[in-house]
Amino acid sequence: MVLEMKGIKKSFGQLEVLRDISLQVSPGEVISIIGPSGSGKSTLLRCATFLERIDAGEISYLDVPAVTTNAQGTAEYVGNAELRKMKQNFGLVFQQFNLFPHYSVMKNITDAPLHVQKRSREEVFAEAEEILKKMDLTKRADAYPCQLSGGQQQRVAIARALALKPSILFFDEPTSALDPELTGEVLKVIRQLAEEKMTMVVVTHEMPFAKAVSNRVIFMDGGVIVEQGTPEQVFENPQQERTKQFLRNYQQ
Repeated sequence: MVLEMKGIKKSFGQLEVLRDISLQVSPGEVISIIGPSGSGKSTLLRCATFLERIDAGEISYLDVPAVTTNAQGTAEYVGNAELRKMKQNFGLVFQQFNLFPHYSVMKNITDAPLHVQKRSREEVFAEAEEILKKMDLTKRADAYPCQLSGGQQQRVAIARALALKPSILFFDEPTSALDPELTGEVLKVIRQLAEEKMTMVVVTHEMPFAKAVSNRVIFMDGGVIVEQGTPEQVFENPQQERTKQFLRNYQQ
């Protein structure tokens, strides 16, 4: 199992955002998480990538525990060194690109493999060139983020995540900051990664994309998983009334 999350609970003050969520992701699987705003989708991703600390539950990557729950019922994280190592298992692509504005495209992509993973310069640059080719960005290697369109910036963000050779890629609404034309560019790249059997978890509002690309679709609302299944099951034959209502509203 690439990722296993069990019994995840997360509150912000009195607000319970995640209520006993469990999620397993197998190698090569593409999971889309859909649901209304405020349902806990992005928080789940932030907990999976250690940007938020959970209150209780368990998180493992490649069957190695990162978080367990102690006898008092609260989450305990492994030490900082182990957690840093664990973070190399995943890449995260945000809504707002989060590129370093003072770095060129090439430096944005190669910086972490060189300085965090301590890999050889020759290997890192050769792989970066291949990734840029795949992203159709070869001619933009020396450009800076401010010189790129939103779609190009998001493709650089995906390239940067891929350069770390993660076991799993997380996408947090990767097209929400883009206009429809640029959205298509980015979804095409994610679709290509899915065809190459890259393990991915995608929080998205793009229903046709989720239907076309996912092995499994998870519908969340109110901090719980309301329903999950194949795209056909969830989109064409939902069992829960809340899922039906959400999809009806979405299709209007």
